Amino acid sequence: MTRRHRKNFRPKNEPRFQINGQIRASKIRLVGENLNDIAETIGKPVEPGVYSTRHAQEMANAMDLDLVEISPKADPPVCKIINYKKFLYQRKKKEKEIKSNTVKTEIKEIRFGPNTDDHDFNFKCKHAEKFLQGGKKVRATVQFRGRSIVFKERGELLLLKFIQELEEFGYAEALPKMEGRKMFVFIAPNKSAKTTKVKKKDKQQPKKNKSAEAKAPKAEANVSEVEAPKAPAPDAKEPEAPNNENNAS
Repeated sequence: MTRRHRKNFRPKNEPRFQINGQIRASKIRLVGENLNDIAETIGKPVEPGVYSTRHAQEMANAMDLDLVEISPKADPPVCKIINYKKFLYQRKKKEKEIKSNTVKTEIKEIRFGPNTDDHDFNFKCKHAEKFLQGGKKVRATVQFRGRSIVFKERGELLLLKFIQELEEFGYAEALPKMEGRKMFVFIAPNKSAKTTKVKKKDKQQPKKNKSAEAKAPKAEANVSEVEAPKAPAPDAKEPEAPNNENNAS
């Protein structure tokens, strides 16, 4: 039994470009940077222009390369004489580089009501500030429930105030827009915005310069040592006090 292919099925090995005998146009426009090398190989001048597909294929065979259809929708189709496998490899490499260079922007949504109080508003502004500092985009939405749909002006004023509070960290991509029962605005981060807040320096006493202290000579204490009185010997007698009475007689 033969296996049926699914609709829009594309085999993995199917070429992305028409090459060599797959090119059906009778004439092609030949371009490329290696036309001088082709001219040296075949011994005839080759310039960018329109050639018959058969003649271009003969030149590709002489160079041992492939005739690749680059722009099939052009009239006539644009072709190059190149190495097809190398061409596909370089193309995939460029696609990977483009994907790696593209940065995916994350969107954070912050919701309000038309009657949001100041405390809740300031709290959500701080959250939005952190998101913008982290390089994320913010979608601010005002949800109108029930009869609150009559307060569209309040919602618009609230979003404009929200934009003004965050102008240091982001900018509005457009004015607030109404969609159904929701009014929203997108705020993108500023490239020049600081990603981190500057912390206040703690007040500390100035540290002493140890190197200066090491170089400075230490002051010597100018204190004279006082010898303690020696105790008298055990055999020594104390001198008798003079008799004042005998001296007076």
